[in-house]
Amino acid sequence: MAKIYLEKNVLDATIERLTIIFENFENIYFCVSGGKDSSVMVQLANMVAKDKGKKFDVLFIDLEAQYRHTIEHIEELKKLPQIRDFYHIALPFALRNAVSVLQPKWICWEEESRHLWVRKMPKDSININNCPFPWFKKGEEFEEFILKFAKWYQEKYKTKVACGVAIRTDESLNRFRTIALQDKKLKFEGYNWTTKIRINEKHIEAYNFYPIYDWKVEDIWGAVSKFDFQFNYIYELMYKNGLSIYEQRLCQPFGDDQRKGLNQFKALEYDTWSKVLNRVNGVNFGNIYCKTTALGNLKTSKPDFMSWQQYVMFLLESLGVYNRDLMLHYYRKIKKFMIWHKNKYNIKTEDIPETAERRLESQKKVISWRRIARAIEKNDFYLKNLSFAQTKSDDEELNRLIHKWDNLLNKNTKTDDKTLIKVINNMEMEEK
Repeated sequence: MAKIYLEKNVLDATIERLTIIFENFENIYFCVSGGKDSSVMVQLANMVAKDKGKKFDVLFIDLEAQYRHTIEHIEELKKLPQIRDFYHIALPFALRNAVSVLQPKWICWEEESRHLWVRKMPKDSININNCPFPWFKKGEEFEEFILKFAKWYQEKYKTKVACGVAIRTDESLNRFRTIALQDKKLKFEGYNWTTKIRINEKHIEAYNFYPIYDWKVEDIWGAVSKFDFQFNYIYELMYKNGLSIYEQRLCQPFGDDQRKGLNQFKALEYDTWSKVLNRVNGVNFGNIYCKTTALGNLKTSKPDFMSWQQYVMFLLESLGVYNRDLMLHYYRKIKKFMIWHKNKYNIKTEDIPETAERRLESQKKVISWRRIARAIEKNDFYLKNLSFAQTKSDDEELNRLIHKWDNLLNKNTKTDDKTLIKVINNMEMEEK
């Protein structure tokens, strides 16, 4: 607890903030995720509430495909003595799926997918069968629900309410702006660590407050040690698996940032991972390709249960997980390839055969899904295997991607394309 804030260390400053909230609000809830920040926040709140003889509520959004250790830690937090109501929400939210082009969103706790659920519905949860929120609709966005819940909570108690949020400004620019842009927000009695909640340009009698906004990750673990707080054991596993305390994140594993560490999920909780594989389209693709060179030959083979057309989608998604720009490059060229055959031979997409005579495929005289798949497997950037010629625009696109993506090409890239080999050699010469 070394950091000093207005002549107070961050722990004392946070205790002071929580005291102000408990002295000015009768109805307070804290948003928890099971992560280290919200866990420390709510356990500190429990200490202050006990000293003040107060109670508070907790909101937890259960996203289904989460670490088992996270849910176990949530059960630990439910036992905090000063909690009045614990809102364990397990509703069918639409969630971002950054590892799939075919399924850009997936819906957790969807009844139709009950047989694929990662785990059983929590017995004490608020779910689609006992939902007290008349405004909720299946497929609602997580962020939208948070705002509606604040309004519902305020209307329930018919007085001003407060919501504790465990953001730390050192984690992102957006979080810093939440605190720093003082002239663009309403605050509770002028406290910079509070923000009046606004829905559709209209403020409601509810305030978000950020009691640990100025903490560092060292402060979080310092508090855990100092007070012997409960913590999510998944962090211990992350550390043992090579992640420093600064790299550890606890979010749904299919978002735009989290997909980079998909292979961690498998290493940390293999039993949960095996269920997640069947739950969300594209997850295993992310695991397979999240740490490979993007333009290397794809060492894979068509599974027996897939058609060649499905296999093409598999390969595109696999590339898209690791490098979306490269996937879109292939998609555009394959689309042109199909349009040309439609205009020239009146072969519509739905009429493209799974396979054709191998001799004709190798001679580039026919279209088939197998021929398209083999071209992607070779990571043929110019798609010469689909009869495309190397063009100036392709060269410019390759140059752009090399500058944007450091891992697009390197000396370890395995390719048969003479042009790419030349580019790699030139890159090595420039480095020397």
